[in-house]
Parts: sequence; structure tokens; C-alpha cells
Amino acid sequence: MPNIVLFSGSSHHDLSQRVADRLGLELGKVVTKKFSNQETSVEIGESVRGEDVYIIQSGCGEINDNLMELLIMINACKIASASRVTAVIPCFPYARQDKKDKVGKNCSRAPISAKLVANMLSVAGADHIITMDLHASQIQGFFDIPVDNLYAEPAVLQWIKENIPEWRNCIIVSPDAGGAKRVTSIADRLNVEFALIHKERKKANEVDRMVLVGDVKDRVAILVDDMADTCGTICHAADKLLSAGATKVYAILTHGIFSGPALSRINNASFEAVVVTNTIPQEEKMKHCPRIQFIDISMILAEAIRRTHNGESVSYLFSHVPL
Repeated sequence: MPNIVLFSGSSHHDLSQRVADRLGLELGKVVTKKFSNQETSVEIGESVRGEDVYIIQSGCGEINDNLMELLIMINACKIASASRVTAVIPCFPYARQDKKDKVGKNCSRAPISAKLVANMLSVAGADHIITMDLHASQIQGFFDIPVDNLYAEPAVLQWIKENIPEWRNCIIVSPDAGGAKRVTSIADRLNVEFALIHKERKKANEVDRMVLVGDVKDRVAILVDDMADTCGTICHAADKLLSAGATKVYAILTHGIFSGPALSRINNASFEAVVVTNTIPQEEKMKHCPRIQFIDISMILAEAIRRTHNGESVSYLFSHVPL
């Protein structure tokens, strides 16, 4: 693959190396550090003039520092005469702040931070964005540059068929109404039924009430969602499914954020397994929570980069064709 340079930010070097290995490339030389006043400094260690540059940086860990690092790397490559700069952001930061969802007198002052992040990436000089399982698909419309929203669905389907012997007698469950489209797509591909859980929140990260819509009795229930943060929702959902007669409960999530009490909640819950992709580093969390397993999505990202570099279709492939 001539005229291509792949850089890694500091948020998830393991994933970047996996992608580079699949493409048969060496990661480009870049040094990131902080001054004593905590300003981020980036030094690009090789020429990018006329090159097709891809920068892999996930929205995890120290999110604000990693976002700023990504912006500086994009700008550094752009002003160094790169022909195109693509930001590969497996987990898009601030994706849950995609609309004004507050009520009452403060509604008009609620921010839409995902739009702000989109503006920042564009102003920094990004020509193209590759991301995975956006929390809200309308975020693609916040950009005036191309955005490829990849899907973990092919990898999820493969994991289910290879690791759940009773998958033909399973039911795919969404832990909220917003994920109905996601679970129906997976259920259709597996030729099984689906259900959803309607939840009402008293405040962020705290669920007040859950209502199950669908029959899970004597079936293996597979909870599918795009992300899990404090894991209150999926743990309550697992209890709801077991009380409704499900024989086993699995959870499959694209972005395993696992902040706050998440790991202790999973350890105390009744999951057979909690499966996440490696859009976010999971090695340390897996040491403290043996139920967590991960699906490697470096193949999807690598293929997306290859196809983008060669001017081929990306989004259609991963929304319709299994690996």
C-alpha cells in the first residue's frame, strides 16, 4: 500500500498495532508528551508530504487529553502537507451529548457537545472520519466531511455462533427502546426473535423502572447495546430477564466503558459473559472481572482503511456482509 502512513495516538496503542499488523505496515514515528503546565506536545517523526495519513485515537481514558492530542496530530499532519488526513476514532467521544434532551427551563441551555467535537475535528484539518457504532447515527450529519460509521454487527454474529451452543434458541434483547433497530437487525440475521426493555430514568446513570416487552421464558437471552458505562442498566436488565424465565443471560456491547462501580456490578450479576469489542482497552478490566471477554475488531478497521485508501466502498460492506 504505497503513499500511506498510519499513526497511533496514546489512547489505545495495542489496537493501533493490531491494525498496522493486519495491513502489513509499520506505525509512523510520533512522540507525544506534556509540558509541566500539562499542555500537550506532539512531534511527527517522519515526512507526510503527499501521503494518505490515518491517525488512530479512541475516545477513552483521559478523554479530553486524548481528544486534544488527536486534534494536534491532525493539524500537525495537515500543515506538513499531507494529501489527506483521516481520523480513525473507534469510540467517538461525547457521543451521548448529541441532542438537547433536558426538560424545563434549562432546556435551551443544554449543550450539543458531539456537534462541538465534530466542528473541532473539521477545523483541525480532518478530511475524513472513520468510527464505529455511533451512539446516535445523526452525529454523521454534524460533519461537512465524509464519515464512515462502521458496525460491530458482523463480529458479534460470528461470536454468537461460535460461543453460544444454544444460539438457535436465543432471543436478542435491547436494554432500551433506542436500540430496537440494532437488535432487530441481529435477530433477523440469526433468524430468531427479539425483545426490548423500556426503561425510565430518574437521572443520568440511574434507572427507575423497567418493563420487558417480549417473551424470554426458557430461552437464552442476549442483551445487545452500543455501550455500557456504569452498567446499572444491563445489570438490572439481566435480573429482569432471569426473573422472566430466561435460562442464561449474555451481554454483548460495542464500547465497554466500565466506569465507577461497573466491574463490581458485573461481578455480582448473573451473566454468563459480558462481551465487548476492543474499541476501548480492556486488559486491566479483564483482570478484575473474569466475566468480561473481548472481540477483536482490528480486522474491520484495517479493512476500512484499506478500502478508503483504494477508493472503495466502506459503510455498505460492514453493514451488510459478515466477516
